[in-house]
Amino acid sequence: MDFQFKNKKISGILTILPKREVLFEDNISNYSFSHAKSMKLKLAMGYNKQRIAEDGVCSSDLAKFGLEYLINNNLLEKEEIDALIFVSQSPDQFLPPTSNILHGHLDLKQDTLCIDINQGCAGYIIGLQQAFMLLDQDAVKKVVLVVADVLSSKVSKRDRNSYPLIGDAASITIIENDENFSDIFCSIKMDGNGADVLQIPAGGFKMPSNEETAEMVEDDNGNYRSLNNLVMQGDKVFNFVQTEVPPMIKKILERSNTDKDEIDYYLFHQPNRFMLQKLADKIGVDRGKLPSNIVENFGNSSGVTIPTNISYNLGNNLEKNIYNVCLSGFGVGLTWGAIVMKLGRVKFNKIIEF
Repeated sequence: MDFQFKNKKISGILTILPKREVLFEDNISNYSFSHAKSMKLKLAMGYNKQRIAEDGVCSSDLAKFGLEYLINNNLLEKEEIDALIFVSQSPDQFLPPTSNILHGHLDLKQDTLCIDINQGCAGYIIGLQQAFMLLDQDAVKKVVLVVADVLSSKVSKRDRNSYPLIGDAASITIIENDENFSDIFCSIKMDGNGADVLQIPAGGFKMPSNEETAEMVEDDNGNYRSLNNLVMQGDKVFNFVQTEVPPMIKKILERSNTDKDEIDYYLFHQPNRFMLQKLADKIGVDRGKLPSNIVENFGNSSGVTIPTNISYNLGNNLEKNIYNVCLSGFGVGLTWGAIVMKLGRVKFNKIIEF
């Protein structure tokens, strides 16, 4: 499905990372791989460091810390927040919505619309699209988009397919109207037939967690995980990304009447370096325009990787300059989406630690 919006801008991005840093070598002994093979895996995939939340830290803790930082530093006024969107696969509870929990923590006005969205790798794209739609309403002047995930506790430490790339993080993006910004082009697609490619089988109402679902089982590749853990069919994810994302990028560039070389940065979700470099080649863009360095520095924090990518790779330059960018997220669902827009002259673009 395609969307188009006018006169909207991102006016600030804050990424919140846990202070705890875990090195790839710290977990090599957990994998049924020789040290030499593990180091080859590290080199090929770009594994190096991960940011992992301390035990008991929830998505709302990271988000609350970031929101209070913005408010206390006069970068955001509570009274200005007309809508609060919370995108996550790791909510604090089944109910109430985490956006309402944050509303209560911050004592926001009753006219603030709170929305929770259960999405992952493409969650930032879907959250931005929802924010743009809300800003078409006269009553909505400023939207706060929170994307947060602390999925590391749901990944088996003996799973070399998934644990080396996982990371925890949160981001806060401020979106508002601005007549000086040109059209925004969005595209979102979904294929529920691939829903089992990325999943946590147990823990919901269909299969509640119990002693049986917690039993660790070895798969054909020597990985150990339980039904309570995230399971990823990596080959299918890779093929999906390489097959479905390039035509979407081509189409959205055509819709926006933009040549691929006119895009300054392709700021994509960060599954791993190998997949992104292959994707850049498939799209036909210089690898330098499509950064792939987030997993090796922070880990894959699902939907948060796109704003982390922006904060880390553009930094203070985004406060001074305006860039033509293509954003894209792809993964769990299966869901994939892209946005072509102008990004820049923001009030803030930074990373803080919790």
